[in-house]
Amino acid sequence: MKTYSDLPQNTDTVQPAADFVPTEVRVAKRIFDLTLAIGLLLATLPLWPLIMLAIKLSSKGPIFFVQQRIGAANAEQFQLFDMVKFRTMVSDAEKNSGPVWASKNDPRITPVGRFLRKTRLDELPQLWNVLKGEMSMIGPRPERAGIMGKLEDQIPLFNERMYGVLPGITGLAQVYQGYDETIEDSRNKLGYDLAYAVSLSGMGKWLLMDLHICLKTISVVVLGRGQ
Repeated sequence: MKTYSDLPQNTDTVQPAADFVPTEVRVAKRIFDLTLAIGLLLATLPLWPLIMLAIKLSSKGPIFFVQQRIGAANAEQFQLFDMVKFRTMVSDAEKNSGPVWASKNDPRITPVGRFLRKTRLDELPQLWNVLKGEMSMIGPRPERAGIMGKLEDQIPLFNERMYGVLPGITGLAQVYQGYDETIEDSRNKLGYDLAYAVSLSGMGKWLLMDLHICLKTISVVVLGRGQ
């Protein structure tokens, strides 16, 4: 079985091996992504200047945080893309530690950043990734290259979670588990991600699953359950 480290990297679009996903589901999901991304972008645009000003006034560093993530994959290669978020941590937060997960009371998170994370407003710039086709509105959370190797060594089939599925801004694992803090969290997340992949096998299953995740995401945002 090929692992993440065995596969060639690609910064261009990778066509996922999605034989289990019917064409109508793939087309409908892309239309849904574009419609929702454009709608949310237009609806939240008045908030962007306020968020940007708050970040700039509260801490030193850039407004946006850009980090390379692993995107679509198949058995032969995977895509690397730059995921964009509003910065929620102090600048150079991983300068001394290297790639590590954020914890619930992480001291690297700024006060403004904590609010943005709680409300998931920090993820608004990822709408641009969706429009570019690098991400979907709903799907597995994209991992960092610096952490992926460790995860696939300890969790069988972990890299297969991205086969045929674009990473998402929100998803089944994100609304039920939140961000990962430990290997065990990632192990649990695998089950959610594989369950989501199964839902893509039919139009009815996909519609019910995405509607469910959308409603759960709204609940997370309104109640400030983000991390």
